[in-house]
Amino acid sequence: MSIDNPETQFLVVKNNQQQYSIWPTFRALPEGWQAIGIEGDKATCLAHINQEWTDMRPKSLQDAMA
Repeated sequence: MSIDNPETQFLVVKNNQQQYSIWPTFRALPEGWQAIGIEGDKATCLAHINQEWTDMRPKSLQDAMA
């Protein structure tokens, strides 16, 4: 399987800094990232991230500026 294959399924993942990414389902998640329960094709996952991740600053920076 390849990440460039249009049939590849992805997970939406988030790290402890509240940063989002997508990760192919056929690979183990990297350390520090958690799946948040959204799975689908690349476009679906990226659309979810675009809707949810409105503040691109890492959580530590958000907290420091609060």
